[in-house]
Amino acid sequence: MKDFDAAIFDLDGTLIDSLGMWENLDREFLAKRGIRATPEYTAAVTAMSFLEAAEYTVRRFGFRETPEELAAEWNELVRDEYAHRIGLKPHAREYLEFLKRRGKTLGVATALPENLYGPVLEHNGVAGFFRAFASVHEVGRGKGFPDVYLLAARRLGTPPERCVAFEDVEPALRGAKAAGMTAVGVYDAHSGDEAEMRAAADRYIRDFAELLPRGQA
Repeated sequence: MKDFDAAIFDLDGTLIDSLGMWENLDREFLAKRGIRATPEYTAAVTAMSFLEAAEYTVRRFGFRETPEELAAEWNELVRDEYAHRIGLKPHAREYLEFLKRRGKTLGVATALPENLYGPVLEHNGVAGFFRAFASVHEVGRGKGFPDVYLLAARRLGTPPERCVAFEDVEPALRGAKAAGMTAVGVYDAHSGDEAEMRAAADRYIRDFAELLPRGQA
């Protein structure tokens, strides 16, 4: 992985261990409507904003609710989980600390709204590690596009080509690379096809320990 000045992290499935919760939520939410959730559905909505995911869900299943109503329902269902129970991925904290010691600036580019990403970072004691935050809710398009990464880089004051982005789904890796960033794929059991991830990423890891000096994991 080439040298870089700033590291930009996705949250769900990359820095925080939350995708299992979303998979369960998808299953329960759709089961109430007589529909079976599939891994393909969960993978499809992971890189989207709440509203984009709601629009996709309404369109795919023909629900009568508006996308805004679905997004609000999901937000309420997961608020407590993010504020009190969801933790970091293995060795994520150690890697953040390592980057800070090396003088790298850190940012977040997420599909979560601020009322979810703020509490989960505070709960895990890492909110202060990050200089800038960007959400797809601010840019209007999901992570398959470069917008949210460019916003994060601009807020960090770092050229995109000097940034590395960490992501756990293939569309988001493509979005980060379209922004001109080095894209690192991070394994998550709920993130879809690993071969596609490896093909899309400039580097692929299964654990942040792979990026730490020997003996620091």
